Amino acid sequence: MRVAIVGFGVQGPKRMKAAGDDCVAIVDPVVDREAHPDLAGSDVPLYRDLAEVPFHDFDAALVCTPDEPKPKLLKTLLGAGKHVLVEKPLIAEDDWVLEELSEAARSTGAVCVTAYNHRFEPHFRRMHDLIRSGALGRIYSLRLFYGNGTARLVRDSAWRDGGAGVLPDLGSHLLDTLKFWLPEAGGWTFETRVARRHENRSFDQVIVASDGEDQPSVELEMSLLSWRNHFTCDVFAEKGSAHIASLCKWGESTFTHRTRVLPAGRPPEEVVVEPQGDPTWEAEYAHFKRLCDVGSHTEIDNDLWLNRTLRDLAHQAYDRFGAPE
Repeated sequence: MRVAIVGFGVQGPKRMKAAGDDCVAIVDPVVDREAHPDLAGSDVPLYRDLAEVPFHDFDAALVCTPDEPKPKLLKTLLGAGKHVLVEKPLIAEDDWVLEELSEAARSTGAVCVTAYNHRFEPHFRRMHDLIRSGALGRIYSLRLFYGNGTARLVRDSAWRDGGAGVLPDLGSHLLDTLKFWLPEAGGWTFETRVARRHENRSFDQVIVASDGEDQPSVELEMSLLSWRNHFTCDVFAEKGSAHIASLCKWGESTFTHRTRVLPAGRPPEEVVVEPQGDPTWEAEYAHFKRLCDVGSHTEIDNDLWLNRTLRDLAHQAYDRFGAPE
């Protein structure tokens, strides 16, 4: 498969590494080939605009641009029958924008997938399999925390420090992960409990919760103020609990499954440790290629759910804690 990488900022070089020899074109309006460590000496053609790329030269695009130009780029690519893996989040103020993209993909048979690479974290897949196996029994509560220390970097970026801030950035990962583990979460109601602007113009700490009847209680916290990057997950259930500490890209990542002892007592536990290293980019790209081999696959329905949920949570945050200036 021949791929074009559209946008060569933070994620573009990672996608290029995962694609390897599949990469046949790069599109970016400002990147300097000679100054960029991933392009110096490379013979991959560099274009300033997607319109300059001969469309017969590639089969799929990895879209790594800021949020605003994504819908127009995807409409062009999908309408031409090009498969697309687009960086998260795929959001729009109006649902019809995403619905139009979904229809474009279906009409041409193009694959359209939004990149949520954390689905390919080994422990995220273990949690998925454990929950779906029923070994935990009824899930009582689930808490996720995702934090990094990028508040200053975000503040210094005109396009990143805007809108709801960390909510669509890290919150989209947490909501997608929750729905990956518990598909029924698509029918739950979520509430913004905390939204703070500690150092940034946009929100740099947000806590979201869901605690309706006949569902687990859920708390999702996202922060740009965790000076050591960290991820934690705690799931407590009828027959035991399961826990994740850290992501592979930050160091050793641990998965712990504890089996409940009745009536009470210290539970036996199984611990799996993954060494440092990020396998998600290669795994996600391989998954994308398999989908392209089959053809006609779109996950935009999930994007629509995320879009509506994030939009509602952002409006709640603005109403309770103030809209952006």
